[in-house]
Amino acid sequence: MPYMSGIVPFRFFLAALLFAVTTLLTLAPTTARAQGQRRVVQFTGIVATGDSLLGVPGAGVFVPNAGRGTATNAYGYFSLPVLAGDSIVIRSLGYRNQWVVIPPDYPRQSYSVIVQLKEDATVLPEVRIFPYATEKAFKEAFLALRLPTERGSRAAENLNEQIMRRIFNNTPVTSMGNYRQTMQTQQNEQNRRMGLGPSQYSNNPLLNPFSWLQLINQIKNGDLKKKEGE
Repeated sequence: MPYMSGIVPFRFFLAALLFAVTTLLTLAPTTARAQGQRRVVQFTGIVATGDSLLGVPGAGVFVPNAGRGTATNAYGYFSLPVLAGDSIVIRSLGYRNQWVVIPPDYPRQSYSVIVQLKEDATVLPEVRIFPYATEKAFKEAFLALRLPTERGSRAAENLNEQIMRRIFNNTPVTSMGNYRQTMQTQQNEQNRRMGLGPSQYSNNPLLNPFSWLQLINQIKNGDLKKKEGE
């Protein structure tokens, strides 16, 4: 009996130890999974351009490591569920990339930001396109080029004297041209009557009394003798 009484406590201790080990093995994955699980955070915000705060439509907002993302709407607004500790990149054509990191211990369920993108001007190298494969072929084609002569060019044909005269003679006078011609004729007639315009008397110095008066004064002053002595 003393031997049997010693076996019972040992069996009870072995069963209790087995139960404790089984319980620990069962709870250990749950505890580890609870400690490694990250909080889901709703990441929202507006993507703007510099200091103007104008929304950038179509900008990409995604998590590179997770492979999920979204795009901004017409006003630059976006909303994306992420995990605490994620690194989010915001990019758009013509702007520099911006990164936003959610803190790993972030306690709230939402995270809002205003992302101001800066312009990224990329200067591309000069590219020259020629229809020739080599420089030698270009030189040969350039030297063999025959330019049209001035006589045979279209511009020279349009400025031909005979063609221009034919156009001038066949072009009808407009109402404005008739008006100007009539007014010019009347003005010339009035100037002729007042002695201001060109006439047979003003054109012929022998019929102009002012010319005779000037000649007489020159004779009296001896201007003609001075010129002969010189």
